[in-house]
Amino acid sequence: MHEGVNYYVPATALGVAVLAKFPALVRGWRNPLVRTVNSLLILTCAAFLFSAPPTIRFVNQLTGVSNFSAPLVYCIVSAYSCACVVLMEHWRADSRRQARARTRVRGWIAGFALVIAAVVVCFCLGEAPDERLVDFELYYATTPFIWEMLVIYIFANAVAALAGSVACWSWSLAIRRSTARDGVAAGGRSLRVGLVLLAVSFLVNGIFSLTKLVMIAACWTGREWYALERWMSIVISLNGMVAACGLLLPVVGPWLGAHAVHPLRDFAALRHLRRTVRPSPCTARQPVLLTAPWFSSPEQHLMHRMTDLHDWMLELRAYCSDDVREGAYHGARQGGTPEPEAVAIAFAAMFTAAADRRRSGSPTAPEQGVRASRALRSAETEYRDLMIRVSRALPSLAGAER
Repeated sequence: MHEGVNYYVPATALGVAVLAKFPALVRGWRNPLVRTVNSLLILTCAAFLFSAPPTIRFVNQLTGVSNFSAPLVYCIVSAYSCACVVLMEHWRADSRRQARARTRVRGWIAGFALVIAAVVVCFCLGEAPDERLVDFELYYATTPFIWEMLVIYIFANAVAALAGSVACWSWSLAIRRSTARDGVAAGGRSLRVGLVLLAVSFLVNGIFSLTKLVMIAACWTGREWYALERWMSIVISLNGMVAACGLLLPVVGPWLGAHAVHPLRDFAALRHLRRTVRPSPCTARQPVLLTAPWFSSPEQHLMHRMTDLHDWMLELRAYCSDDVREGAYHGARQGGTPEPEAVAIAFAAMFTAAADRRRSGSPTAPEQGVRASRALRSAETEYRDLMIRVSRALPSLAGAER
């Protein structure tokens, strides 16, 4: 079993991804993009599963045909390569280029259908009596019909891999230029990172295929490069995981960003404000805080953090001076600071001064706290991320005071 660990680990990970996405596949079966993405995951999982030496041995014994696994794996990998370029066409096609994209998709599918047919025909015509679990290509590189099958299969996959790499690189650069010009669209960053991962994965696959062709050509001249086989299997296994990440990132990236990355980033950004407005442990009156369980979602942790901050700011109201806020705001505006940043700087200055007054036990006049509370509610209505802006303004304010 240990001889197939490099294949079974990525196959298991991809199988979990397939099961996780199965409900989405059922719901969106009519969408060609959904079908293609799920087909890619299934084919990648199948390629790793059927390429493992224990599985190869089992399939050969089950069918009673020595090396039956070879054309089976080649057909699966060819279908995977075809699905990759089809996915690129579906991703890149907009409403104005749908007809042209469908034509290219039909061309790729027809081309790889011929490749798969050629693999099957050549294997049936050739002779491969000795079972080979890991070095089939090099062992039969000089056998009639088998070497033709190998060259057709490897060359077709090299073309698809290099074409996919070029398409991904050019598309990611186009997204980067569009982002620099128009700003980041929703999901644009995850799509660009996914394309870069796919471009690298396709490039590695292309280099892998070309290296295989060189190794086969070396066998024709009497040279043997069997030592490369073991290292290439490890590289291609890792590369399969990179490809899976590249495929999944544009699909799940926006969701992860909205429900995990952004809440965690905002949670971390609030640490400066928390440190400023949090009551001292020796304070007589402490609000009762309901902490979120450690297994709560990032959004729940952020909600609890915001609730704690509002409770602490309410207790700090007796020490807040609206005059300090207005003075800091006008000073920031006169210095050329934009309106949102000036508002954040003003509240940061007010909370810093209020925390100092609380430590010294000198509250402000009641009307100052009332005005400050009204200003805070008004600003939070206008700026939904006010607390985060205030927290980020606190370190620069402390540095300026020093």
